[in-house]
Amino acid sequence: MSEITYVKGDAGAPSVKGVKVIAHVCNDIGGWGKGFVVALSRRWPQSEEAYRAWHRARASNDFGLGALQMIQVERDVWVANMIGQRGIRTGSKGVPVRYEAIDTALTRLADEALALDASVHMPRIGCGLAGGKWSHVEPLITERLVRRGVAVTVYDHGEGAG
Repeated sequence: MSEITYVKGDAGAPSVKGVKVIAHVCNDIGGWGKGFVVALSRRWPQSEEAYRAWHRARASNDFGLGALQMIQVERDVWVANMIGQRGIRTGSKGVPVRYEAIDTALTRLADEALALDASVHMPRIGCGLAGGKWSHVEPLITERLVRRGVAVTVYDHGEGAG
């Protein structure tokens, strides 16, 4: 069985052939503007526009923890907005990351990636601004994506990403 591939570089600029999904974790309050999403917005403003519209219409859609939004940003590139973070601040309930929500979103992502015959590219999701631990997130990625045959590359950039 294959495993997660780790590389140094930018998860927003995968240089492999074929269809690619760039996956990242978003919060459940509509906030977008720090961390990995800044680079996504610079490159593909429609990824932010789609997330904000999804949040605005949340009364009539599936926006919430564990949800997945797929946005096609180029012919062979998709951005996967995964809601895996409760709010944006550490408080009495701990850090914002919600592992169960990431797990649910990754299950949905696997279905989409397999349907698109796509590889998945991501920073260490949930471990930057969301405050999560990679030792908790990595097994979820292995279980939900790798074990189902989805090629996953995790990118370590110079700064923290989430």
